[in-house]
Amino acid sequence: MTRADRVAALVAEQELDALLIAHPVNVRYVTGFTGSNGLALVGEGRRVFVTDFRYVEQAADQVPGFDRLRGERDLIDALVAAIPEGQQRIGFDAAHVSVQEHGRLRAALPDRVELVPAAGLIERLRAVKEAHELEPIRAAAALADAVLGTVVERGLVGRSERAVAIDLEHELRLAGAEGPSFSSIVASAEHGALPHAEPRDVAIPAGTLVTIDMGARVDGYCSDCTRTFATGPLRAELASAYAVVLDAQQTALAAVAAGRSARETDAIARDIIAAAGHGEHYGHGLGHGVGLDIHEAPTLGQRSDDTLAAGNVVTIEPGIYLPGVGGVRIEDLVVVTADGHQVLSGFAKSLLTVG
Repeated sequence: MTRADRVAALVAEQELDALLIAHPVNVRYVTGFTGSNGLALVGEGRRVFVTDFRYVEQAADQVPGFDRLRGERDLIDALVAAIPEGQQRIGFDAAHVSVQEHGRLRAALPDRVELVPAAGLIERLRAVKEAHELEPIRAAAALADAVLGTVVERGLVGRSERAVAIDLEHELRLAGAEGPSFSSIVASAEHGALPHAEPRDVAIPAGTLVTIDMGARVDGYCSDCTRTFATGPLRAELASAYAVVLDAQQTALAAVAAGRSARETDAIARDIIAAAGHGEHYGHGLGHGVGLDIHEAPTLGQRSDDTLAAGNVVTIEPGIYLPGVGGVRIEDLVVVTADGHQVLSGFAKSLLTVG
């Protein structure tokens, strides 16, 4: 069964005639198309793909099994022409279609077509990776490990956060990545108390912690890994925070298994951090899915209703963030398997001191 077949089965479950796929990542997942302008319409016995002149030849190579149509840069008119006669219920991804785009689509479609919000159908499929999807994710994780080692060996103290981030992303491309899977985070000293800190033109000092969060993209798939380094002897508060986060991360990681509640897994790490007196210093979720997007289903957090399943690729990344002092985050990328899990991140997690 192809991915389009599985989408068509979900469409039928929702009592829809077809699903309009417009989000580029979802278009790629269902059709194989890697260009920047394409739409797909999928339903029972219906496989329509529309692109413009620039991508006609590319689509002929990448999108087998679909009726391929050529439209103008604005593809809606060509799409409308592909909709059969009679009453139609067409789902659209409300999470990715803006109000303006919905208005344009509604104006272009005949009244006999009902637009039905249908967010998350493809994301549900994407959450469980096929075996061949794991290959580029493994490669991206291994590549990121190697690059992190190369950059850290050059030292951290005295280099600016921004220079280290640029070095990471440059080395990723030299090593064969399509690029970083997100903008690299390098955060030292008090700046490390910001979970999503942006690298500054500020020199990294000695005697503090530096958090580096980075990933590679290989064949469209992402990796994600965070390590926190010492740049010399640490004040007791920071050394203690590191030990607590390492314990929380390793304990939660050991519990990752198919059938386990994502919320319960999050609670394992959260309870350890809270018991150490840092509950208020840990405000984000334990992790998230990774694939063609750096953030996708499932979500591991306090309010998650997800259950881990074999084939999920998730991060396990607790942290402690001390305002005005510093921060710690340790993150591994993990594949959930039928009998447990496999860790893809290979970089050491014991506290390393880097000058």
